[in-house]
Amino acid sequence: MTVITAPYEMNVDDVFVDLRSVFDVPLYLKYEGINLAGSVKLKAALEMVLAAERDGTLTPGAVLVESSSGNLGVALSMIAAHRGYGFVCVTDSRCNPATRRLMESFGARVLVISRADKERGLLGARIDYVQRLVDFDPNYVWLNQYVNPHNWLAHYRTTGPSVAAQFPDLDVLFVGAGTTGTLMGCARYFRERGGGVRIVAVDSVGSVTFGGPASTRHIPGLGAGVRPQLLDEGLIDEVVMVPERDTLQSCHAMARQGFLFGGSTGTVVSGALRWLAGRPRGERLTAVALSPDQGDRYLDTVYDPAWVERHFGAPHTWDAGEPEKELELVPGAG
Repeated sequence: MTVITAPYEMNVDDVFVDLRSVFDVPLYLKYEGINLAGSVKLKAALEMVLAAERDGTLTPGAVLVESSSGNLGVALSMIAAHRGYGFVCVTDSRCNPATRRLMESFGARVLVISRADKERGLLGARIDYVQRLVDFDPNYVWLNQYVNPHNWLAHYRTTGPSVAAQFPDLDVLFVGAGTTGTLMGCARYFRERGGGVRIVAVDSVGSVTFGGPASTRHIPGLGAGVRPQLLDEGLIDEVVMVPERDTLQSCHAMARQGFLFGGSTGTVVSGALRWLAGRPRGERLTAVALSPDQGDRYLDTVYDPAWVERHFGAPHTWDAGEPEKELELVPGAG
């Protein structure tokens, strides 16, 4: 029997899905959504909150404020509710409706930005709004996931070691790039550990993180309109850029086999499949991809036929395997 006294105490860290049953490719998916916040962001959120309490930045009666496309906002909403803080999440119009409702159910106030900054997109506009809030009211505490070292430290201490413990012969690890906290924490862990594990970052086409041109993105989670300050490209071996249509393909393929994962997971899996398809035939590799999120919050978007058709066209125009040709592989990012 497992008994918890705080919602963030339940975080299962050793479940892996063998995706051969879905894609007939030797790829394991580390399922990071088995916790009450439903995503990998619980790790970073808790690490940042506890660190702010230890150094006196976060004190009783404070109001947390953070920019988030959704998953970190849910995690902070849950933690703030349990630890007695207020929470304001500044998100944007791409945030899934179910995610907004979930944050509000924890008592959070959700502010939705709909007008993008001309050069820095919706993310830039969100960050600017948070900055105005903390400048206006000293009671607001901004953990700032985009620069906070405890974002990546959470994964250096937990996610990386968990993968290594289950796969001591690991050859390649695929990690999605958002704030790059998960990516940098895992990359630093495996670099220091040694053993030659290749770190492959996966990002969405339209994101500027790795120097590509900005363009419209509809699926929240991975990608950024502002280059993440946490990013150190020297720790990454390669980068795979994934069009959102391919994200949809992977999500729906897994759902047809009973695995309902979120958009970020679909992007990471799609990137991993493309990378593995480019390897020599017959090569034996131990490959793991990180699954950041569950799919239930995407029922109004990724898994809603009307939403998909509105943004990407009728299913027959994208679900035939052709968009995979558009994937971009960026070698030698480091």
